[in-house]
Amino acid sequence: MSQKSKEKFEVQEDETIDACLDRMKAAGYYPVRRCEEPIFEEQIKDGKVHYEPIKRKIVFEAKLIQ
Repeated sequence: MSQKSKEKFEVQEDETIDACLDRMKAAGYYPVRRCEEPIFEEQIKDGKVHYEPIKRKIVFEAKLIQ
């Protein structure tokens, strides 16, 4: 079975960016784009809803090494 030409790799909770890049390379891919998304938590203060960023999600888009 052949590998996909594009794949997405998400940096896991207890993983560094370098470890994710190493995992990507071991799978036969190289990064082409990095996307970061904030993760918000809803908090209610004085009856008003506020959204506070609590962490971020990092996802790499990768292509297959030819």
